Formats: sequence, C-alpha cells, structure tokens
Amino acid sequence: MNNTTNRTVPGIALMVVSMASFSLADTLVKFASASLSAAQILFYLNAGGLAFFFAFALFQREQLIHSGAFKPVMLVRYVSEVLGMVGMILALKYVALSTVGAITQAAPLLVALGAVAFLGEKISWRRWSSIAVGFTGVLMIVQPGGAGFELSVLWAVLAMLALAVRDLTTRMIPEGMGSGTLASYSMLATAPFALAWVFYNGDSLFPATARWTVVLPMVMLGSLGYMLLTFSIRMAEVSVVTPFRYTRILFLLVLGVVVFEEKPNALMLCGAALVIASGVYLMAREQRVKRKAQAASSGKG
Repeated sequence: MNNTTNRTVPGIALMVVSMASFSLADTLVKFASASLSAAQILFYLNAGGLAFFFAFALFQREQLIHSGAFKPVMLVRYVSEVLGMVGMILALKYVALSTVGAITQAAPLLVALGAVAFLGEKISWRRWSSIAVGFTGVLMIVQPGGAGFELSVLWAVLAMLALAVRDLTTRMIPEGMGSGTLASYSMLATAPFALAWVFYNGDSLFPATARWTVVLPMVMLGSLGYMLLTFSIRMAEVSVVTPFRYTRILFLLVLGVVVFEEKPNALMLCGAALVIASGVYLMAREQRVKRKAQAASSGKG
C-alpha cells in the first residue's frame, strides 16, 4: 500500500467523523433553541469557537497577527460568516433538520458559479448541467408555491448563499494565514454583532434557562467538526475527501427522523439525492479536467 493510500483512507474517515460532529452540533442547536434565543446561541458558538480556534492556532504555531486580516476580501468573508451563522441558527430553530442539511449542502454548487463569475474560471456544459440539476434539487426541497412551503425555509437559503460566499473568498485569503488564525479572525469579527444582538433583545448572557449539558457539547462538537475537517483536507487530496462532506445530509436526515420524528416527503428526498449526485459529479469532473491539464502540461514540458 503506497503513501497516498495510507493518507487517503484516514482522510476520508476524518471527513466523515467531521460531518457527524457537525450534524450532532446542529441537532443540539435545535434543542438549545427551545430555551435560548438565536442571539444567545450565536454568542455561545462564537465565544466557544474563538477560544478553541485561538488555542488551535497557538498549538499549530501559526502567525496570529496578520496584516492581510483587514483586506477587502477578508471583510467580505467576515460578513458572510456572520450571515451564514445567523441563517443557520434560525433555520435550525424553525425548519426541519433534514431540510436544513439538504439545502445548505448545495453551497458548493454556488461556489462553482462564483468561481466563474469572480475568478474567471471556465467550466464545460457538463458541469453547467450538473449545477442546474443541483439547483433543481434545491427547488424540490424548498418547494416554493407548494402547500407545505414555509417562509422560514428561506433562512436555510440565506445560510447556503452566505456559506458559498465564505468558501469562495477562502480561495482568495492572503498567503501565510493559517486555518486557526483565519477562523479566529472570523470569530472576532462576529463577536460585536453577537453581543449587540443579545443586548438589543434584552437577553441575558448567562440565562437561568440555559441547559449547559446541551450548550457545552454543542460548542465542542462544532469546534471538533471544524478541526477534523481541516485535518482531513490537509491529509488527503481535496477532490477525494470533499465528496464525503455530503454524508452530512444523510446524518441530518437520520437524526431528524429519529430524534425529532420528522417525516420528509418523497419530493424532498429526491431533491436531496439530486443535490448529492450533482455535487459529487461536479467535483469528480473538476478533478478529471485538472488531471488532463496536468498531463498536457507535462507532455509539453
């Protein structure tokens, strides 16, 4: 067994465990929303994430003071991070767990579109078709105009859009900025908004209604998911491990049915399947194109 295989299998395993951690954290956010406001949940996630990522950056011996932290692209990333967290928390509060997971996991399709619009990347008609199929799946999940349509599902759509912008800007972050440092700056940028939202609502930072047996694991699992995701991407090829991010949809589907007794309809399940299939195909196609380009470049050399 060669070194690539030795790193690929653990990389895939870490990605799957990462998605399981995120899914459990999402489930606990939904539980916490019964006794806490969305502002309070955002504050706890932000404070816990800041402490974790700062410690992670120190452990990795990353450069914590970085001049690129205030570049325009980073400011866009900070705003998208705030909107993504707010959209995700409110979606988890009001929308079925399985529906939130299926919609937000369509973000890579938007990233592909953004890469064409803002980074000048070119994609083939096959990948355009894959993106169209994926968004058809999103429409099947949201079901606009249908009898079961709920306006609150738009919070999940907001989260998807914001997460796509965040992932797109991640491709343009300044060189030399480590993952822990990047996440720490994102949490620092979110902190003023989280605090302002809590005080605007007249909420307490440490309410008597807080169930710490839910809040603390929620923060820990969210941070653990991020750490494992980072390790997975660094350990193996991104094109190999990234498709396994879609296991989050499956985890949330199972948790929604088992924990909250959700009953996703056939249209929603078909839409989720289309999102997964289109996303996996898009990534596989991109990798194939890269390999052909590398082979052509090597041949010329």
